[in-house]
Amino acid sequence: MTTEATTTDFHAFTENWLEWYRAQEARLAAPHGFLAITGLHWLDHRPQRFPDAPGAWRTGPDGVVVDLGDGEELVVDGTPVHGEHRFGVLPERGGVDAVWGDAVIEIARRGGHDIVRPRHPDAPLRTAFTGTPAYAPDPRWALTGRYIPFDTPRPTTVGAAVEGLEHVYDAPGRIEFELDGRRLSLTAFPGRGAGRLMVLFTDATSGVTTYAANRVLTLEPPAADGTVVLDFNRAANLPCAYTDLATCPLPPADNRLPVAIEAGQKIPRERGGS
Repeated sequence: MTTEATTTDFHAFTENWLEWYRAQEARLAAPHGFLAITGLHWLDHRPQRFPDAPGAWRTGPDGVVVDLGDGEELVVDGTPVHGEHRFGVLPERGGVDAVWGDAVIEIARRGGHDIVRPRHPDAPLRTAFTGTPAYAPDPRWALTGRYIPFDTPRPTTVGAAVEGLEHVYDAPGRIEFELDGRRLSLTAFPGRGAGRLMVLFTDATSGVTTYAANRVLTLEPPAADGTVVLDFNRAANLPCAYTDLATCPLPPADNRLPVAIEAGQKIPRERGGS
């Protein structure tokens, strides 16, 4: 390969990474993204009012209910609602967004619990956000691995950023790869989109230059022969890296890599990163 071709390829690699990085930052800092969250409220059978959302909220066998007082309104699926409104039983990792003025009230189910999580565009964490530090992209960290599906998906319980909370994923398989001559593997979880995979992991940089609890790598569907690309340059922070108002899952025990993955996003400035 000529030097010119190498330079062109690296330029394209860097531009592709920058496009991914900017999209990550845009989603995070959107007007109703994770940096806009102002509270994480856990529901039970008792009606509760919160300072950053209208109404009195409760949950039970029939799902989440809000009782809106005089002059209070939410817009659900484009329709204004008043008085009592029933959101019903929510699926795990599912949720509904209700609009309240310029805010969005997220009603969701996480780890078997129903929560209300308001998102306000003027949240200080969002308005002060200046971007996430990251390692410079390097093709060395774009590795080829092999996906090995399990005979049947394996229910895998992992911890969460919130103490006492657990998440359960049906792991479809594992990914084997080599780094500097060392054979490594990662358990994969289903990703968003048909055939896509998600890998939660830590490594020797965790708590040093990268966020201690977790990072996530999203993978395109494996090829017919099981080949899959692990581009660790795109190892991303989960919302819990920025805010304590997130319920992010932790990696399974066997996804704690004994090597330093010096690629991807670093510790956010909000957590003392530089």
